[in-house]
Amino acid sequence: MLAVQFPALDHLIVTELPRPVPTPGEVVVQLRAAALNHRDLWIKVGKYAGLKWPIIPGSDGAGVIADRNGVAGQFAEGDEVIINPGFDWGSNERSQSRSFSILGLPRDGTLAQFVAVPMAQIARKPTHLDWSEAAALPLAGLTAYRAVFSRADLKPGEKVLINGVGGGVALLAMQYAIAHGAEVWVTSSHPAKLDRAVALGAKGGFDYNEKGWTKKAQEQVGGFDVIIESAGGTGFERLIDVAAFGGRIVFFGATRGDPLSLPMRKVFWKQLSLLGTTMGSPADWQAMVAFVAANQIRPVVSDVFPLSAAAQAFAVMANGDQFGKVVLTLPD
Repeated sequence: MLAVQFPALDHLIVTELPRPVPTPGEVVVQLRAAALNHRDLWIKVGKYAGLKWPIIPGSDGAGVIADRNGVAGQFAEGDEVIINPGFDWGSNERSQSRSFSILGLPRDGTLAQFVAVPMAQIARKPTHLDWSEAAALPLAGLTAYRAVFSRADLKPGEKVLINGVGGGVALLAMQYAIAHGAEVWVTSSHPAKLDRAVALGAKGGFDYNEKGWTKKAQEQVGGFDVIIESAGGTGFERLIDVAAFGGRIVFFGATRGDPLSLPMRKVFWKQLSLLGTTMGSPADWQAMVAFVAANQIRPVVSDVFPLSAAAQAFAVMANGDQFGKVVLTLPD
């Protein structure tokens, strides 16, 4: 099969590799499309825990069951499916187990024509999605769903701020919140991204590099009940300023590192909740797929490349100019 492989640190090749052999309980999915995540880029450049080489990266994929491997269940060969990239969550809905892992490291991932996964990890592809949209959904969709609903417990009519719109999780969080009846604003340093978010249903946007943007937000909105965040760094303090009393700040990343300080007096005086979140449980996954299908939500796809152009796709992600997910299509 044709696959993307990282044979060594910061080295990417597209090469022929053996088709995966499923173990008991696993099925083989022939992928039609796979999407990139920043996780793949961080693995490539060595900024991720548990690195090993060689590895086929990729956590997101959609395709058809090519080999059921005798596994009993509701799926048949030829069924169109998407893959839950979170493995071994465990029995505690509040947090993942110590054995939790994500597809694409330590086990080979979806940037290949075939991948072997336990049947429990697959769900039927929502019929309204094309292959690229379906591939763009799993990791970002699951992370956004848990952040918005399981952690923030968003209610219709609440005011939401999505910080750093343009990435897959941020956009799906925005789409989920709008579909749930919330009023949503966004931030970005790119005016074009703010305009595109408004075209998708956001009430408005703010340039987080603009001096005084928090004052403008407070004047326009008054305060946000829920803030969805993944950057961290020095900008985190500003989110505390624009949070409403009793607000919830949910974060699933720290791309700009840890905040230099935490204004604890503001946090306790405003009775804020700071909520960390990672991926999602099997229950979150099932609820997410149902929510996407019921609300006909389509993940935003920024760029589509053939698998042979994987290096170019990774370059687009590294530049950070995309609006939505970067997707690779797989040859038959």
